[in-house]
Amino acid sequence: MLTTTTDTLEGFEITEYLGLVMGETILGANIIRDIMATVTDYIGGRSGAYEETLSKSRKAALEEMTDRAHMMGADAVVGIDLDYETVGSRGAMLMVTCSGTAVRLRKL
Repeated sequence: MLTTTTDTLEGFEITEYLGLVMGETILGANIIRDIMATVTDYIGGRSGAYEETLSKSRKAALEEMTDRAHMMGADAVVGIDLDYETVGSRGAMLMVTCSGTAVRLRKL
């Protein structure tokens, strides 16, 4: 499945717009990650544990979105928008949402 943040795909013509598709995921960071992130916050540097959680969340949301587009008979999803937010009483959970338009294509 082709995916893009743009509204067109070079070399293809959009022949049909099938509708909006979305993907959502919420992943929690465990206590070990929280401790390591706190240490990283004080000494500087990157938080590998949180980066890994972010990457897993993004991949899961995009996969869910493309699976929904596939069920609609789409060849691609265009105009993809990704959003990130922390949720929960302590902000310890990461929510990633994505949306785009499922389309059918014809190769030029």
